[in-house]
Amino acid sequence: MSARIYSVEYYYTTIEDRPGSGYKFLSMLAAEEVNLLAFNAFPIAENETQLIIYPLNSTWLAAVAHRRGLKLAGPHHALIIHGDDELGALARIHHKLSDAGINVASSNGLINGRGGYQYLIHVHPNDYEEALRVLEVDQQVTKWSDLRLDIHRNFEAKG
Repeated sequence: MSARIYSVEYYYTTIEDRPGSGYKFLSMLAAEEVNLLAFNAFPIAENETQLIIYPLNSTWLAAVAHRRGLKLAGPHHALIIHGDDELGALARIHHKLSDAGINVASSNGLINGRGGYQYLIHVHPNDYEEALRVLEVDQQVTKWSDLRLDIHRNFEAKG
């Protein structure tokens, strides 16, 4: 498979579904220097939204949650896949998992505009270790943050 696959931890929380609630939450994370690999938000009730947070470093997020009194559920595990944007790339990933009897519970994918894609996959917790094996994830480096421990918390946008 011509893709790089990483294990990533994620957490979720629920906020009030009102204009500005997501902004306040994301601004607080930015002010606390929590860098995100991914983020997802979706309504779960008439006045509630669930936020799913994929931090670059879970330790930083845990410290913020403790300090700010945030109620986060997790850590849970997902897979981030980076590959070349080629016809059928996602189908091949799903095929491998399907052949192993592993259901993809949810996923999100985007092309990056430079000939590649990023894909985020959630499988049932009981299937997670088998998914790592089936997709041939390097077990010596299982977490995205293991690859980036030298990154500083502050980032400067270029361009």
